[in-house]
Amino acid sequence: MIPTALIADDEPLARRKLRDLVQEVPLVEIVGEAADGEAAVRAIDTLRPDLVFLDIQMPGLSGLEVLERARHKPAVIFTTAYDRYAVAAFELAAVDYLLKPFGRERFRAALERARQALGRRDAPAAMERAGQLLDRREGAAAERAPAPRAPLTRLFVHDRGKIVPIAVPEIERFEARDDYVAVHVAGRSYLVHVPMNELERRLDRERFLRVHRSHVVNLDFVKALEPYDGTRLTVELRSGAKIVASRARSRELRALTG
Repeated sequence: MIPTALIADDEPLARRKLRDLVQEVPLVEIVGEAADGEAAVRAIDTLRPDLVFLDIQMPGLSGLEVLERARHKPAVIFTTAYDRYAVAAFELAAVDYLLKPFGRERFRAALERARQALGRRDAPAAMERAGQLLDRREGAAAERAPAPRAPLTRLFVHDRGKIVPIAVPEIERFEARDDYVAVHVAGRSYLVHVPMNELERRLDRERFLRVHRSHVVNLDFVKALEPYDGTRLTVELRSGAKIVASRARSRELRALTG
């Protein structure tokens, strides 16, 4: 079955460009369009597309607000003319981010990434469709709870005038800095404008642990744990960075080590 897609953009020319590009690469079927945020929410919940091409700046609701309000949770490719929004795209686990004006090759790369993401979601989606069919047969109209959001797999950062994706499992740690979070990866750091609490909610809890109100570490990068005082531990990372864990988090770390 060909995946279905929705285009949500307030610019008619942008919607037309996306339709034309999709027709050149028939990997998805366009089932609808929306020109503002409220209409996008209704279309997502009514048409239940597998994929949404979603502009971040739209009348009524932003693209980020659209996805927060929609009950159905499709894969998402954000589109926008403003690169400052790229660092916010990861908050809702976007498959990719297209900065206008984008070309045919960039679009095809994003669509291929979406195809792979949809492939990973195929089994849960098949179960959901089967459940909907059973509901119709039984005449049930029970509302469905929104699907749990999967942990982040990538986020977007500014790097030397470009916007680049970073694989989240490769990140060593996150550090809160006022209204920003510093992302430490491969010996470098990048600032993203997102609250630490929101970021923590979107991370894989099996891999990332908030050891202090200002620090979240990737447990795969922990080199050693050392006593700091009678109740707290120092977390030493492979990079040489050392973070003193809070008392509560030190207890968690001790529990992890048995």
